Amino acid sequence: MTTKTTAVELAADMTIAWLSNPNNRATVTDVPVILTSMYNAIARLSSGPLETGSKPSTSEYPPAVSVRKSLASKDHIVSMIDGKPYKALRRHLTAAGLTADEYRERYNLKANYPMVSQSYSEVRRAMAKKIGLGRNRGSQSDGAKTNVSKPKPGAPQPKG
Repeated sequence: MTTKTTAVELAADMTIAWLSNPNNRATVTDVPVILTSMYNAIARLSSGPLETGSKPSTSEYPPAVSVRKSLASKDHIVSMIDGKPYKALRRHLTAAGLTADEYRERYNLKANYPMVSQSYSEVRRAMAKKIGLGRNRGSQSDGAKTNVSKPKPGAPQPKG
């Protein structure tokens, strides 16, 4: 006697397998999101052939947090993909196969939505100013100008 596996059972089995992998990290609050994601993927695949050339709608990618919660702390940005905090989203988005523009489009974010936390940006800005990025090569700050004076008349001229 063969029993037919339902989409819920298959999603639960896949979620258990994914969570048992030691390379994957998930909190208790992530489990329902993962299970729902697995179920939606199974339901989408079992509904028939996939349409090619059509963009997925934003309802297929529900954000893990709201935009306000995502930017609530100046020390980190919470990812809308998995709800975890990051100082910078670039590596996280690359691992998810997205660019910053695709991420903004997927979650209907404004073009000026930051990809780096405010405090991390301030630290990087201070570091860049300290090493002199953004200044012209020839110009130096007032405190760093060298004092080159003209030789006094009658003083011996350096040979060279």
